[in-house]
Amino acid sequence: MRVVFMGTPDFAVNTLEAVIRAGHKVEAVVTQPDKPQGRSGKLKFPPVKEKAVEYGIPVYQPVKIRQSEVIGELKKINPDVIVVVAFGQLLPKSILEIPRYGCVNVHASLLPKYRGAAPIQWAVINGDKESGVTTMLMDEGLDTGNMLLVKKYELAADETGGSLFDRLSAIGAQLLVDTLSGLENGTVTPVAQSGEATYAGKLDKQTGQVDFTKSAEELERLVRGLNPWPSAFTHINGRILKIWKASVDDTDCASYEPGTVYKTDKSGIYAATGNGGIIIEELQLEGKKRMPAGAFLLGYDVSEGTKLG
Repeated sequence: MRVVFMGTPDFAVNTLEAVIRAGHKVEAVVTQPDKPQGRSGKLKFPPVKEKAVEYGIPVYQPVKIRQSEVIGELKKINPDVIVVVAFGQLLPKSILEIPRYGCVNVHASLLPKYRGAAPIQWAVINGDKESGVTTMLMDEGLDTGNMLLVKKYELAADETGGSLFDRLSAIGAQLLVDTLSGLENGTVTPVAQSGEATYAGKLDKQTGQVDFTKSAEELERLVRGLNPWPSAFTHINGRILKIWKASVDDTDCASYEPGTVYKTDKSGIYAATGNGGIIIEELQLEGKKRMPAGAFLLGYDVSEGTKLG
């Protein structure tokens, strides 16, 4: 097929490469504009652009996909299909109607659950037992189109947002190739979404602020779901303390207020929550390196009664 590929982050790179390896002709890549990074403000390519440049594929970076000149260029290319993977903008009807086989989206959830921007992290945070990838024919709504193929994945007990991201990226790449083959030979039939739809809202840094009045189980999942970004965090003595790894402690600590340290040892920092205790096992103090909590305690005094938050 003649393909236009629309995508931006790392998650989309596997799929772009899979489309190329499968023998399809990627006529163009459409991605978000370059963004300034760090203190220098130097512009950085989106990951999908970096890969497209490696393959010598023309790249378009419109601020708004609805711009008439962009739509005109897509009509000139006249692709058989437009593949969309974490692109970051909704497509207007004028683009949806261009390709012969439609616009196919690779979405990292079992639709209609977790429509929206952050399905991977919310699946971990909410304690889901399974996740997966859905390919669908796009319409003008947000992840509301008819489904094409679905592949499920059972979450590991220690699954993080990062590990699930990697697994679903690989699954999505193969599922998209299978979807394109099915569309081409007529063996894939679009099916309307059914069941209760949920929305997975965007994450920002404040999503990771730990509320110790929640249960230890909820907080442990929050830590895993937001690893590596934006990361869970609290404060200790006025400084930001990122929490990279944690576990639940079954010790009765109900006599302590949520957020109060009731114990420390080489395993970590034990803090009371709204229900049970949480052991902070790996952390990063503001301005310092990430390290095991036991190593942190060798140089930083955290006594019983210290209040986090």
